Amino acid sequence: MYWIAVILLFANLAPLSSHRAAAAAGGGDGSRSILRAVGAGGPAADYAVELNATSFDAALGGTPATYAVVEFFAHWCPACRNYKPQYERVARLFNGPDAVHPGVVLMTRVDCALKINNKLCDKFSVSHYPMLFWGPPSKFVAASWEPKQEKSELRLIDDGRTAESLLNWINKQIGSSYGLDDEKFENEHLSSNISDPEQIARAVYDVEEATSTAFDIILEHKIKSETRASLIQFLQLLVAHHPSRRCRQGSAEVLVNFDEFYPLDMLTLDKQEVSSGDDKTAFHNFQICGKEVPRGYWMFCRGSKNDTRGFSCGLWVLLHSLSVSIEDGESQFAFRAICDFIHNFFICEECRQHFYATCSSVSTPFKTTRDFALWLWSTHNKVNERLMKEEASLGTADPKFPKIIWPPRQLCASCHRSDSRRNGDSSKIDWDQDEVFKFLKQYYGKTLVSLYQKKDIIQNAGTNGALEDSAASTNAIVVPIGAALAIAVASCAFGALACYWRSRQKNRKYYHNLHSYKNI
Repeated sequence: MYWIAVILLFANLAPLSSHRAAAAAGGGDGSRSILRAVGAGGPAADYAVELNATSFDAALGGTPATYAVVEFFAHWCPACRNYKPQYERVARLFNGPDAVHPGVVLMTRVDCALKINNKLCDKFSVSHYPMLFWGPPSKFVAASWEPKQEKSELRLIDDGRTAESLLNWINKQIGSSYGLDDEKFENEHLSSNISDPEQIARAVYDVEEATSTAFDIILEHKIKSETRASLIQFLQLLVAHHPSRRCRQGSAEVLVNFDEFYPLDMLTLDKQEVSSGDDKTAFHNFQICGKEVPRGYWMFCRGSKNDTRGFSCGLWVLLHSLSVSIEDGESQFAFRAICDFIHNFFICEECRQHFYATCSSVSTPFKTTRDFALWLWSTHNKVNERLMKEEASLGTADPKFPKIIWPPRQLCASCHRSDSRRNGDSSKIDWDQDEVFKFLKQYYGKTLVSLYQKKDIIQNAGTNGALEDSAASTNAIVVPIGAALAIAVASCAFGALACYWRSRQKNRKYYHNLHSYKNI
């Protein structure tokens, strides 16, 4: 018994020390497994996300995946150690930034031999190791399971003892044909059912991804004194109307500290520009939408080829979402903020010039949300018309997701009075613009954020923001009461600051006067 106690003691201490070492080195995959520390110590990466009672609900409640597999195991169990390579072969397909089929299934593990997980494992009536469960991720949150329980959306996987049998079982549940040898960007399984309006709900994750990517592009290049004001304007728009609370909070943090990191005198002294990668700035490693973003993959915006859709799709969804979220009095400000942002920071030169030329052709200021939202919709269709012709002549179109005039009749029949379109010319379509605007409001407004609302991510963004750290550790960490109170006070203060900033942006008089921003 003495040697067993010693072995278990070292098993519990090893992951914590290794996690600290990885954190000190500034690296690591964020999901270091206890079995890697205790076992053979091979260099192979763990793809399955190891959870504990602290991180379980946040991880499963916040994942963009449609389904989840939870393996309950014990680190001392020889059968579990032998099964781990089989489970990891399947997890490689679905987990992490290099996943072959991202956003479909979240593969997780819970070590029932750790004391912190005793109650969690009891809730799921874990009777043997390994024991695998399947279901929608949200159904695992605050849930329990009994062997004879009826009408539960959580299912026990009874045929998954090899990688082949587990993947076959998953394929049967979701009607897929995934293979263990699938490689990244083999996206033939992507759904292209444009008649399903609920698909846009998954794009909220892509909006976060696109926001994070755009911010990284800005930091990789140079912020000049003449572009400083346009970046501030765009950040103000994000603080007030970004569909993701995580991104609103990050944008507010950047905005509140902007003068400290990019003061005008530093820009002037440094030959009118400063490199964002310079150690003088503290934004170099800042993640504007939280620690878990970017995820490294796309959901709604994923193309059937590696070089199609993705960032441009996510950015368009963000712009449309902003256009339908503003109030009438903000429409001209939003127009200028978006046009200047694309002009100054979008680094695809031809696209940037085309978009800004369209902006420059507008002679009358926008006075309503409807007018601005319809202008952006019309502009997007004109871009699609131009790209349809270019891609057709060059053969570069995505075969699964070709450019179309949008929305198609299948998605919004009431938007089309008639369709006499020829050669992809949207000007020949008799649009009912009142119906188009109603559709845009619903599609890019309520439907876009519906998935977040169902998962309670908007209300609990702070919990999800700690996901990376909590999922990485498999040991309980006792937080002193004083520290816990300090964290709670700080979180409440930041939440109040974000709310104050949003209301301030909607009510300040200079919000409708562009010239004053240039004097900031």
